[in-house]
Amino acid sequence: MITMMKLTIVGCSGSLSGPDSPASSYLLQAPYQDRVFSLLLDCGPGAMGALYRYLDPRDIDAIALSHLHADHCLDLCGYYVAARYSPSAPWPRRPVYAPANAASRITLAYDVPHSSEAGPTIAEHFEWRTWQPNQRIGPFIVQAVRVEHPVDAYAIRVQEDLPDGAAMVYSGDTGPSDALVQLANGVDLLLVESAFLDDPDNPPGMHLSGGQAAAIGQAADVASVVLTHIPPWYEPDRVLAEATPHFDGPVSLAKPGATWDIGSPLG
Repeated sequence: MITMMKLTIVGCSGSLSGPDSPASSYLLQAPYQDRVFSLLLDCGPGAMGALYRYLDPRDIDAIALSHLHADHCLDLCGYYVAARYSPSAPWPRRPVYAPANAASRITLAYDVPHSSEAGPTIAEHFEWRTWQPNQRIGPFIVQAVRVEHPVDAYAIRVQEDLPDGAAMVYSGDTGPSDALVQLANGVDLLLVESAFLDDPDNPPGMHLSGGQAAAIGQAADVASVVLTHIPPWYEPDRVLAEATPHFDGPVSLAKPGATWDIGSPLG
């Protein structure tokens, strides 16, 4: 039974799906109106199949996309197929919070002539909602801020709409960003991308190293840091080793199936 905000790692491989994990996708759940509300943060390749381990994807209440690179959004095509053709179809039309051109981007990815399939197109199936600085999504107050990346990309803060409600921030993809530090100020958990090893020659404005990710957590005075989006060509333990000296609290690696009860001590 879910009695507080819960984060489940669906996929955490960076830039593409990996040998042990789907690409970026994270399930955030909390009690809401005598049931559990489920918010999916990103939906990268492989996420839809993995989601069946944790819930019936039909029960996802809303989807949030940090940005529109393929490794963060492409399995919306798989969601649409399941919503149209699985035994439990048709699925309810769900909101997708995303950058402004999300509907056209996902339509191009699916790219099936409308005449070949009866019923709503993939663009019509979802309720597309462009990110605003603040929005209410079920039991959550959600803030979105632009961060440093080659495309329109957002970090996302999710807080329970309760007095002293638990809060977490998902960085999406970003280079070093003062906006991310401000957004993450004082949260219980920072889920932060760590796609680079520490190297002065890393391309600017694209990704964080483990050390930079942990330093953001330190600057923001967060309670805990979880490193994610590590690509298959790097050893996660090396990224973790580079991060640990830069943060005074617990630093963990995201792994598929790992969970955190946000607001409680990390186990």
